Amino acid sequence: MSCSPEKPNFRSPLKGPPSPSWTDLWLKNKKALNHVLFTMHLQSRSQSSPSPHQLRKSLDFTLPSLVSDPTSLLSDETLLYILSKLPNSQRNSNSLVSTRWLYLQGRLVRSIKLLDWDFLVSGRVFIRFPNLIHVDLVNGSLISPGNSGIFCSHELLSSHVDSNSDPKDWFFKERFVLPSDEIDRGLRILASGCPNLRRLLVVNASELGLLGVAEECPTLQVLELHRCNDHVLRGIAACQNLQILRLIGNVDGFYKSTVTDIGLTILAQGCKRLVKLELSGCEGSYEGIKAIAQCCQMLEELILRDHRMEGCWLSALSFCESLKTLRFLSCKSIDQCGWFDEDVGSCPTLERLHLEKCQLRNKESLRTLFLLCQDVREVIFQNCWGLDNEMFSLASVLRRVKSLCLESCSLLTTEVLESVLLSWKEIQSLKVISCGNIKDSEISLALSTLFSALKDLQWRPDSKSLLSAGVVGTCMRKRGNKFFKKTCDWKSLPGA
Repeated sequence: MSCSPEKPNFRSPLKGPPSPSWTDLWLKNKKALNHVLFTMHLQSRSQSSPSPHQLRKSLDFTLPSLVSDPTSLLSDETLLYILSKLPNSQRNSNSLVSTRWLYLQGRLVRSIKLLDWDFLVSGRVFIRFPNLIHVDLVNGSLISPGNSGIFCSHELLSSHVDSNSDPKDWFFKERFVLPSDEIDRGLRILASGCPNLRRLLVVNASELGLLGVAEECPTLQVLELHRCNDHVLRGIAACQNLQILRLIGNVDGFYKSTVTDIGLTILAQGCKRLVKLELSGCEGSYEGIKAIAQCCQMLEELILRDHRMEGCWLSALSFCESLKTLRFLSCKSIDQCGWFDEDVGSCPTLERLHLEKCQLRNKESLRTLFLLCQDVREVIFQNCWGLDNEMFSLASVLRRVKSLCLESCSLLTTEVLESVLLSWKEIQSLKVISCGNIKDSEISLALSTLFSALKDLQWRPDSKSLLSAGVVGTCMRKRGNKFFKKTCDWKSLPGA
């Protein structure tokens, strides 16, 4: 019986490792297997033998194609969300990236200030900015040479003027503003293109133009009318949801229009949801203000700028049941009435009284104003002419003042300021800036003790103030004498 010898179970050290079999390579390289199977599948589906180009294209199915604009892979909604998170300072640069970015960036714009009237009447404004809710038409309504080097500015209006014209004709007259029919045409186009309009600024509109806006834009909440009159206010009465209204009737040197008690009464009966009202250059009297106070029961803020009200109109403010803020700006007088009524009443809800750039020369009218505002919590005087010691001493009737601001009141002295402050038992905040006759050397011990108890103190009556170096910029919430000893030299204070 013969038997075959067994093969030795060792490998010569001179030979290399055994070469792998095709089966091992086939099973281990699954990626290559899948690639071959997919290629065979493509070839089996082909009716004819593929060309080398088609075969090469089918083999490269796993390679991503190159994209020139990666953002093109994003949907409009996703890219729009990303652009909305970028700061507004990058808006112009983002619009220059591509036509698509220009369109998407236009969808994010909600407010514009129109400078070219043709941009509105041609309808291009709605293609460029389809989601507008705030539109300012004032500058676009003015006829002015854009290439002029002279620019005339007012706190309410600004425009270029012709350098070749007579200086007397620099300011606006009939020929410097678009006619009313052209303004109304633009308002109709705007109302049809922006049904969700919420804020509108317009000049020289008529009643019909505003009626069209009121019908097409039920969500209108803020309206500013330049050069308006009593007839125009009939159109405003149709704005049922109007909450903030600014009427500019008369601007010295620019244009003249009249708003009287008739217009104020029409306004009061139509716009009963007003929360804020500003009357600039408007006429009127006790009856017009009373109608607004009684009909607009939600009115919280009333601003009077350069008003032309008749005498004794102030007492009508006592009918305001919800008024919280009363502002007088650039008024030549508060009330021309020379008599004083003890039964004038008051505004129990009033919290803030603000007078800026006003002439306070009638003592009785200022006293009447303080009686109306006797429950006020915050009082501000800024650049008011005629506010001397005698006039400011009338403020002692304001018993609930917590905050006082005096800025550029050069006629006031430290003595009168101290007497008024000591009469206010609830005072917590004081700001005195650029009041030259208020001196550190005249601060008494009682006044310095009051300073140490304040929560907030800004004391800069002049550049030589001793207290400014130790008080300004520190935390005044630390009550007590310890804090004041650390910041001020008590020996320098009189009476210490």
